[in-house]
Amino acid sequence: MNTLEQQHFDHLYHQHLINLKLQGKRPATIDAYSRAVRRITAYFDRTPDTLSTNNLKQYFNSLIQTHSWSTVKLDRNGLQFFYRYTLDRQWEWLSIVKPP
Repeated sequence: MNTLEQQHFDHLYHQHLINLKLQGKRPATIDAYSRAVRRITAYFDRTPDTLSTNNLKQYFNSLIQTHSWSTVKLDRNGLQFFYRYTLDRQWEWLSIVKPP
């Protein structure tokens, strides 16, 4: 990411942390949900608000190959929270990834 994109991500990430606290999430949940946002940002080297459904499918396909289903579910829930409360968008996660 360039400097402008990094600043945009930093702003979104800060808002995400605020929203997690405002929704009463516990410290372990805050840690897991914020890690999900950092992980997908690092994977694509782009801010999560620029990702398409196909990008999300690609990410979760890769994540399933390398991580446990509990990690996949935490990332799914963390990103769903990010989309709902930080980006004010609905995210239909069922059509993207569903645990066995």
